[in-house]
Formats: sequence, structure tokens, C-alpha cells
Amino acid sequence: MSGKQTEFDKSEFSTPLVGIVIAVQANFYQVRLDLEVEDGSKIDRAGELGGTDPNGSEGDSIEVIGEAEKLSPQLAPTETQNGLRPASLTKLKTQNSNLKTQNSKLKTLLCTRRSRLKKIGQRVMVGDRVLVEEPDWAGGRGAIADVLHRKTQLDRPPIANVEQIIVVFAMAEPTLDPYQLSRFLVKAESTGLKVGLCLNKSDLVTIEQQQNWQKRLGEWGYQPIFISVYNNIGLREFSDRLNHKITVLAGLSGVGKSSLINQLAPENNLRVGEVTGKLGRGRHTTRHVELFEFTNGSLLADTPGFNQPDLDCNPGDLVNYFPEARQRLAEGNCQFNDCLHQDEPNCAVRGDWERYQHYLDFLAEAIARQEKLNDRGDPESTLKAKNKGKGETKYEPKLQSNKYRRTSRRSQHQELEGLYQEEGRRMNDE
Repeated sequence: MSGKQTEFDKSEFSTPLVGIVIAVQANFYQVRLDLEVEDGSKIDRAGELGGTDPNGSEGDSIEVIGEAEKLSPQLAPTETQNGLRPASLTKLKTQNSNLKTQNSKLKTLLCTRRSRLKKIGQRVMVGDRVLVEEPDWAGGRGAIADVLHRKTQLDRPPIANVEQIIVVFAMAEPTLDPYQLSRFLVKAESTGLKVGLCLNKSDLVTIEQQQNWQKRLGEWGYQPIFISVYNNIGLREFSDRLNHKITVLAGLSGVGKSSLINQLAPENNLRVGEVTGKLGRGRHTTRHVELFEFTNGSLLADTPGFNQPDLDCNPGDLVNYFPEARQRLAEGNCQFNDCLHQDEPNCAVRGDWERYQHYLDFLAEAIARQEKLNDRGDPESTLKAKNKGKGETKYEPKLQSNKYRRTSRRSQHQELEGLYQEEGRRMNDE
């Protein structure tokens, strides 16, 4: 087959390509495309069917067998003379698709966002399924024309279509703090996604300590995975937990999130750092969100670590983010529908369970945040609140903005200079 017949041509891709955004930096988006060939031929990195690189060795290629699931009637298949089907008809390999691949090295393009998307305020996030137009195969460039429907969306970290969150903590270095762990778990539960727990550096503690923590966390409602990246312990179980899903790793800095990805996929070679000696905290090495693909088809997002996530939930919803509290509510009901489970009578949640004090602390924080939001002035309001002392609040009319402000000296001088110039022109005309 001649090279002229096998080259990718823009005219062959009149229908936009479909891919997933795996990284975002500034105004550029790295998109991994889904490519398919109808007759089972290979598409190599040079963009040819069954081709080879200039050195004569076979390039990284994929082989597709079977039919891909159609995305929409607008993206109908169009046959070309080379038997290529646009990538817009291909989805990521999942358990529900019959798309099979050999060698998962798919084409990646560095894309920009169409100005139309910018005008309508359409944000492009890591994990988004996007349509790509005008691919430049030689330069590895393209343009994102549209963003497909998102199943889920997280704002911190900014990532779309996530299916589960795995909270990663270390058994030691840094020391495992139950209060911090509880806070991360509550934040993860507030997203509504499936939440898992992974404890790294298990080789630094005894078997008895692991058993104690397993029993303790079981009472919290979690079954943790004990791993050791350094000694390659528990990594197979962790890999099985990913299960062909888009997963986000969340946790403190220094617990080994980036090291875990490096162990599972060494080709990524992520930057890692050691725990500080004085404070016992990790150093921030991950600066942005990025998706990494593994051989089993799973996508894993490494996120920047932080020490204290914000709890911005409604006070009435907080109880639903504690599995042990949900269990108590399933077994009995509170007397009041708006019960906050503090000191109300006949409360089904209040009682002797370990994280109840954590719940009360987080509840006080959520209530304080809610009150602060309620006290914030309405910019559309024509009244403003003024404290008159002794707890008395009085509302007064708002003055119109800038109406009663004193004119600056600079503006006065400019106005006078304009008058002088106008007077000078008038005298010259006379």
C-alpha cells in the first residue's frame, strides 16, 4: 500500500475526533484520542496503516477488532478509501464495550480551546470527553470544539467524570492522625462518589498495629488496603480496586501518592519528595492534576496534597458523610426532622461512637460558615446593616456608589487644563 493512500488527511476526518483530556496547563490541553480501524489494520504513530518508522522498526500501534459504540446520530460512521473510521465513534475501553485493543499507546494531541467555548464560559477540565477538530498529525496539535456531557465534576481538584476517590494516608512518616484522616474522609464522602481508603508505608509499623487500625477503621465503616510502595506490598490488591475506572487519589503531602503511581507505571517518572525532619510533613511536589493510564485500562489522577480540606457542606447534611452515623439512622429515627444530633431529645445518632466528637467539631465549623454566609450583605440590596451597640442592629439606606465622593485633585487639574485649552482656542479664533 503506497504512502499516499495511507496518510491521514484532514478531509477524512470531517466528523470531530473524540478523546479524553489527560492534562491541563495554562491554555493548552493534552487530549488522548480514541482511534479505530474497521478492517483490523494497525495505526502507527506515523499515522499509517501497518506502516513502519523511518528506521525500519515497527512503531507503537493499536489494533482494533469489532465495532465501537456509536455516540450520537450526528457522529455517524463515514467510510473512507483507506477503511478508517473517525475516532469520534470510539470510546475508552470499558467492560460494557466490545472494543478490543492491542498495545494501548494511543495518539495524543496538544490542543487549544475554540474561542466559541471561551465566549460561552465552557470550561475544559481534566477527565472531560471532548470533540477535537482539525488535527495536525505532523505537529501533534488540534482544537477542542466541544465538551461532552459530564457524569460527575469536582472543583477541588478540578477534574470531571470521576467514578471513585481513594484517600491515601501513611501509617508513619508522617504519623497517622485520626482527626485529619476523618476530615479527609468526610470531604470525600461529601462528593457523593464511592470512597476507598489506602494506608501506605505499612512496613514501618508492626502487624499488631495494622490489625488495631483495621478494626478501628472497620468501626468507622471502611475496609482499608494496607500497602508498602517501598517493599511492593499490597499493590496488586490496590490495582484491582481501580477496576477500569477514573480514580482520584487524595491525601496529605508526603504519604506516597506519586510514588504509588511510579511503582504501578514506572514510565511516568513523577517527581517525589521526602518528609521534612522538623515538622514531619510532606513537601508539595505535585503541582497540577493529570490522568495516568495503566495496562488494565484504569485512569488514575494524582492531585496536589493539602493538609486541611475545607468542609463547605450544609450543617444538616453533615451526618450523611459518616458511615457509622448513617447506620444508626437506618436502625432508628430521630424525634425531630431537623435534628442536628447535638443535645436534642430522642436522637438516634448521639451516643458512644468514636467519631462523634469529630462530628460535633465539624458541625460547629459548618454552622459558623453558614452564619457567615447569611450575614454577608446582598449587593443588590438598597439597605445596609449598622451595629448601634448592645447587640442592636439598625438598617440604613445605602448611598449611591461614587455619588457623594469627593473629586480627586488630579481630576480637578485635568478639568481646569481642559478649560484653559478651550479658552485659548476660542481667543485664537477671535
